[in-house]
Amino acid sequence: MSETLNNIRNRPRFKLYTDMSLEEYEANLRDYLDKHHDQFFGNINKEVATIFVRTEEESYWKPNLALRIEKEDEKTVIRGIFGPSSAVWTFFMFLYFLFTVSWMTFFTLFYVENQINTNNYPWALPCSFVVLVLIGLTYAAARFGQSKAKYEMQELRKFAEESTFHAEKKD
Repeated sequence: MSETLNNIRNRPRFKLYTDMSLEEYEANLRDYLDKHHDQFFGNINKEVATIFVRTEEESYWKPNLALRIEKEDEKTVIRGIFGPSSAVWTFFMFLYFLFTVSWMTFFTLFYVENQINTNNYPWALPCSFVVLVLIGLTYAAARFGQSKAKYEMQELRKFAEESTFHAEKKD
């Protein structure tokens, strides 16, 4: 189990297998969340769970752990994704897309202008450099957010590891 989870540092996704049924795992998650309600909060149902870390301040960078619980070959599979809220993720992907398309457009204008020896777009090359700076700033902002959320990510990893242990069975 922990070998699979060690890949979280490189990729924000993981996959765990457990002998618990879907219902047992859901109950185990609920119990773990109840026992650690001072550290974590979230939404849990039979197939999907979203977990957050309780902090003093609510920030834009707050990460979450999304768990998907499935049945596969007589075993329960837990697929997890660590990451920012979907709004933050979408915003950054939109910025990367917008800036990349802008850079390609400005650089293409510069290149074509050079090939046909005209001077219609003298601003194209400087604009492409400005867009590269904006891409760099977007990347720096994303790295800043990741560093700001490092503690919460460590706590979410702890949740992912510990919540998969079998709950003590009551007679």
